[in-house]
Amino acid sequence: MSSEKNQQDKARLHSRNKNRERYDLSALTISNPELKNYVKPNKFGVDSVDFSNPIAVKLLNKALLNHYYGIKSWEFPDENLCPPIPGRADYIHHIADLLGENNFGTIPIGDKITCFDVGIGASCIYPIIGVTEYAWKFIGSDIDPKSIASAQNIVNSNSSLKDKIGCRLQNNPKDVFHGIIGKEDKIDLTICNPPFHSSIEDAQKGTRRKIKNLSGKKVKTPELNFAGISNELICDGGEYQFIQNMIRESKEISKNCYWFSSLVSKQSNLKGIYKLLEKIEANQIKTIPMGTGNKSSRIVAWTFLSREEQKEWRETRWNTLNKF
Repeated sequence: MSSEKNQQDKARLHSRNKNRERYDLSALTISNPELKNYVKPNKFGVDSVDFSNPIAVKLLNKALLNHYYGIKSWEFPDENLCPPIPGRADYIHHIADLLGENNFGTIPIGDKITCFDVGIGASCIYPIIGVTEYAWKFIGSDIDPKSIASAQNIVNSNSSLKDKIGCRLQNNPKDVFHGIIGKEDKIDLTICNPPFHSSIEDAQKGTRRKIKNLSGKKVKTPELNFAGISNELICDGGEYQFIQNMIRESKEISKNCYWFSSLVSKQSNLKGIYKLLEKIEANQIKTIPMGTGNKSSRIVAWTFLSREEQKEWRETRWNTLNKF
């Protein structure tokens, strides 16, 4: 087994990220005029959006998706998680680079690449970016029927997404791949942004800290600035337990997928994750550092395929594709 556990923790947004530089608020308010109501000078006298206000954040993200990705309709309940677009795009770009590394430096694009999003959420955000940037096909699962319905509505409401994203309900909340990925399915990538917190108290504590950092205000009962219902943010054992479950299940479909991956927000979870991956005999482990603003994170990816199996996978699935 080879293991590349990069130690760099902070990084700028990916070079292909459309929001790598400061937001063009003039262009964004044209895309979404309602956003103008939430743009005002910050303490430095520069126009900015109030990131502690969940309404402002959602309007900003709608504008970003419209202006940069051509998504005209992005409607989902306010109670659901509203994802920060630049960070989500970074995951997609970095994981695309991982495919490129295994394909002689060229990223395979087109609808023969299938990516599985574990926990698609009501916003459908990862598939939106993956489809518009690389023309991949997506399968997205979720344990919440309302989130599946919302994601499917977004797909149906945007012609660029139709027939490229399939939304599947996970009937067992304890399962990750069981019931979604069949014996004959071939998945080139899996991605996941796992629930971060282990309890509602933990989630509220984190939100209070975030709001204080953004606005300087102490809030006793915070309103999540990126929203999020409980199963999007919380699970028993938090991020660590969720990823452990995913790793164990990945072994059972080890030959159905080229690369499995997950975001890992807490660096302290890495040691246990590496230990389990070694125990179940992953053939290769990659750790990809990510950073947005003052926050650092990373993607951990693993594969069970041998070099010969990887070669066969490329030749049968990727060699006929367009390249990025």
